Amino acid sequence: PNVQTVDDLLVEKCKPGDIVLFDRRCEKCAAGPVAALSCLLSRSNLCNDTDPLRGRSIETGKFDHCGVVVPGIMKNKSDQYDPSNLLLLEATASEGIVARPLLTRLEMSQSRSVVLLPVASAGEQRGEDDYEPSDRVVKLNEYVEKRLASFRDQWLGLSAKQGYASAHSTLGIIGSLAFMLGLQKRNQGPTSPSAWICVMALQDANIGVNLTDREALEAKVEDFLRDHRFYDADTVRLRPGWKFLAPVTMRETSR
Repeated sequence: PNVQTVDDLLVEKCKPGDIVLFDRRCEKCAAGPVAALSCLLSRSNLCNDTDPLRGRSIETGKFDHCGVVVPGIMKNKSDQYDPSNLLLLEATASEGIVARPLLTRLEMSQSRSVVLLPVASAGEQRGEDDYEPSDRVVKLNEYVEKRLASFRDQWLGLSAKQGYASAHSTLGIIGSLAFMLGLQKRNQGPTSPSAWICVMALQDANIGVNLTDREALEAKVEDFLRDHRFYDADTVRLRPGWKFLAPVTMRETSR
């Protein structure tokens, strides 16, 4: 008989639009020393786990990388409802912008911790065992899945065509140094490449707010941990009715 692992059960709780955060070990960066340097600078300049006034929803950890859950390639209609078909879209130094099976990505991670931020629309009661979504919620989720599938295909193609992998670490180094010097608003590239791709995905799916075209470029990974309803800065703003639910720890190892 098939036996479900803890990872299997956690993946079943995920849906397209959710954000996955990683507290990485920089010494484990497989893409080489430049990628490790980018990781170290990001953790040093963009993460803050010591100031109690910063309003993070998680007290410990330095989350310097993230990905967004997107639909997988559907071979038949039943794949739409199969959690094992979900992918994690993320910007990486080794393969560029890539979409890997979410379950595989969890199993291969060497991060200190991996945290899920579920996203929910108005009236959606995720996590309730007897909850039956309304027709409005079902249609909205279908729209989000369609938009994220299109975003996935667009950026996988752009990454391969433009050779994004070779630029990822350099963009990360420039972004974190610009932030440290207070020059992030002048930086034409992203402050955090992994947060950039995730915020753009949410905006494209009409979950995230896009007012100035700078929200994605200036986003940091830990901005996802602050509720946009209570903070004006250092947060990822969502459209009215949308919110991130309480974070769920997917993987925790010795620090």
